[in-house]
Amino acid sequence: MTAPIATNAHGANSATDNPLLQAWHTPHGLPPFAQLQAAHFEPALQAAMQAHRAELALIAEQPAAPTFDNTVAAFDRAGAQLGRVAAAFHNLTSSATSAELQAVQRAMAGPMAAHHSAVHTDAALFQRLDAVHAQRAELGLTAEQRRLVERLQLDFVRAGAQLPPAPQARYAAIMAELAQHMTRFAQNVLHDESSWALPLADDADLAGLPDFVRASARQAAAERGLAGAVITLARSLIVPFLTFSERRDLREQAWRAWVGRGEHEGEHDNREVARAILRLRNEQARLHGHASFADYALTDTMAGTHAAVQGLLGEVWPRALMALERERAALRAVMASEGVSEADGEIEPWDWRFWAEKVRRSQYAIDDAEVKPYFELGRVVQAAFDCAQRLFGLRFTLRSDIPVYHPDVRAYEVSHAGGAVCGVFLQDNFARPNKRSGAWMSSLRWQSRNGEQPQVPVLPVILNNNNFAKGEPTLLSLDDARTLFHEFGHGLHGLLSDVTYERLSGTQVLRDFVELPSQIFEHWIAEPEVLQRHARHWQTDAPIPDDLVARLQRAARFNQGYETVRYTASALVDMAAHALTDAEPPADLCAFEAEVLQAAGLPHGVGLNHRLVHFQHLFASSGYAAGYYVYLWAEVLDADGYGAFTEAGSPFDPAVAQRLLQHIYSSGNSVEPGAAFAAFRGRAPTVQPLLHKRGLLQPA
Repeated sequence: MTAPIATNAHGANSATDNPLLQAWHTPHGLPPFAQLQAAHFEPALQAAMQAHRAELALIAEQPAAPTFDNTVAAFDRAGAQLGRVAAAFHNLTSSATSAELQAVQRAMAGPMAAHHSAVHTDAALFQRLDAVHAQRAELGLTAEQRRLVERLQLDFVRAGAQLPPAPQARYAAIMAELAQHMTRFAQNVLHDESSWALPLADDADLAGLPDFVRASARQAAAERGLAGAVITLARSLIVPFLTFSERRDLREQAWRAWVGRGEHEGEHDNREVARAILRLRNEQARLHGHASFADYALTDTMAGTHAAVQGLLGEVWPRALMALERERAALRAVMASEGVSEADGEIEPWDWRFWAEKVRRSQYAIDDAEVKPYFELGRVVQAAFDCAQRLFGLRFTLRSDIPVYHPDVRAYEVSHAGGAVCGVFLQDNFARPNKRSGAWMSSLRWQSRNGEQPQVPVLPVILNNNNFAKGEPTLLSLDDARTLFHEFGHGLHGLLSDVTYERLSGTQVLRDFVELPSQIFEHWIAEPEVLQRHARHWQTDAPIPDDLVARLQRAARFNQGYETVRYTASALVDMAAHALTDAEPPADLCAFEAEVLQAAGLPHGVGLNHRLVHFQHLFASSGYAAGYYVYLWAEVLDADGYGAFTEAGSPFDPAVAQRLLQHIYSSGNSVEPGAAFAAFRGRAPTVQPLLHKRGLLQPA
């Protein structure tokens, strides 16, 4: 099945002929993707929002005094139809979009944001919820119920429920404008990524590229209806090209296109879009009494304050810079051995990966051309499933009858060791022109036990999206394999959720805690026990040699100064942009970005993970705004947390795995995250394991 196609909107407005508004008689109640058309979504979303408002009116206007059951649990249960329609819509616009779907996305961004604001500023509804919140200590609530009351009350407050009428109306307008700008930002990035390709016309253009890169480049050309081979802006294609291509001029072209997404004259320019978002966020924060958006956003995080974030970044940044200079010296040594001296010029950003690969070969006798044949995509998927089975007892059964939105997608029924089904998992692994870049986890349905029929648990439907370059076969780098394990860790967080209330389910936790379940799961792909079982040569089925595993372990900290500097630079730029207190953002965001990096001392030739003009974490949604630091914050937790398995002597120690399941993967947001980590680890986390993991404790 393919993505929805457009039809005339007339005739798609009634519930009788709109499949989105009918019962879904599909396995596990998934959307009937084959029946969906772009024209179905706008009327379905409008109808579902109206139905949601009607449900909430019944809660708000009931004569009975507010209780947990008739107000809080009822609010959590309301809006099921809107939830399923919106989830299908958002997943399609991310993974299999079209011009018609993008038009609906632009049209509905404002109304959907307005609906959210209207819900969370409904005075009668908030009055009832606030009354329960005020009495929560005397109501005999369970710990989970009390957590739900507190989280919902905070949701309302952060959405403007306590603001006076005029500021409240302005706040709602801000949220609608933000939604429209964020939609435009994401669509601009997708346009730039899908419309650019670098043709590789002859053998000279292909010089240095291993067979797996050439095969992926030919596949990318074929998918675009082009002859020969092309390099696209998919990360799993452009990074290998920058790593292996001997054509420095082509590497520069590819690098400039990659970092230039969103920065150009014309209708897809993101510079003013990002400025508009920053302007609105600053106003949003000031309405809440905060001087900057960073101050507002961080109040509901584990970090809590800008100072705490800067403390962590300040601990890592100088150490990463020292590690980077050690790495630069190693690059220079290899360059000199090949006749390239400092007089020939500086190492430019399009050079670093190329020379770093030569250092890796010389110091560790490793190159991707040797490693990749042992990481065929299907094998890596099975490795992830096997680790989930050994740790948590899960089993994944491929189901061809579960509806999917694209032929690339694989659907699995997930069951516990005893055989009971606990969810559905969809995995979409390949890059496509109509799919946004990056890798992410999403949901079509959250787990809960508070549905319309409380005696029937609501099973989660969880999706993983990656953007691997398709090949025959598809061979992954070790970094690609880590990405798959990372997203699968998020997926497990959704699938293993075991809470009563949807608002507390799965990954709906504080932003700087959400990356812990994903990042800790990355550790298993590097375990020798896992590699020896699953890393097998795609042609011969021979297991990965012990010597290669040992070399991979020795190289684990290779180039980590470079990677840490690039990541931390992006986090510093994010915090600087969102910590601005002036109502008007800088006139030239790109110049501002350069000034921040210069002040921080970013060395030449390194670059950063994301520039502001295409930083979708920040500007295509609000989740990671003033929050890109969270990967490092969570890495403190995951590096320390994985130590529990090391101390137990086995990566599959059953007692440690049970604690990890109980306190991290299954508890959702039902427990304060600091308490959840301490219950798993037996103490609060320390930063030393992170510094050791990244090789940042070595002397200068």
